[in-house]
Order: sequence, then structure tokens, then C-alpha cells
Amino acid sequence: MFADRTRVLLVLSQNVLDRARVFAGKAMTTLKLAVSLQIVLRALIEEGLKRGNDPALLANVEGQAKALRHIRSLPRQGGRAEEEQGNRRSAIRRRPGGRERQRRRT
Repeated sequence: MFADRTRVLLVLSQNVLDRARVFAGKAMTTLKLAVSLQIVLRALIEEGLKRGNDPALLANVEGQAKALRHIRSLPRQGGRAEEEQGNRRSAIRRRPGGRERQRRRT
């Protein structure tokens, strides 16, 4: 079955991974067979590729490609794309350094 195997690194959002795990659990219950996450992802990719001319599939590919292009363009623009989005500040606050901590204690 897997005579021409190739290894692939796949990065997925937690939401997609959780949905695939739920599907694996349902498949295991229905089929009464051990179904791994890898089996589910392989089947979803194969079935998705069979629907190559499906507008929803093509729209999903387009959205992901545009998001990736935007993310990759940020370093080239020197952060200008972030400024255009409204100068959002990071939600992470910097902790005071050693000197600042000492001043606050006294």
C-alpha cells in the first residue's frame, strides 16, 4: 500500500487538529477498528484532492495562500503592514529589569 512513501511536515491549527481527532474517534466507534490521526489526515487529503474542481476547496486554498503571502511580506516591508493595520500593541507586557525592580522595592 505504501511502497512509495514520502515524509511530510504538516502544520495545522489546533482547531483543525481537534476536528480531525473527533473524526478519528467517530470513525473508530463506527468501524470498530483502530483509526489513527494519521489515517484520518491521509484520507482527508486524498478525498480533498479528488474534489479538485470544487469551488469551496479552491476558495480554502486561495485564503491560505493569501494569508501566507501576507505573513511572508511583513519582514520585507519592515513592519509597515502592521502599522497600516492600526498600530496594534502587543498584549505581552515587558517585565521591569533588575534596576527597576530594586527601585520599586525601596
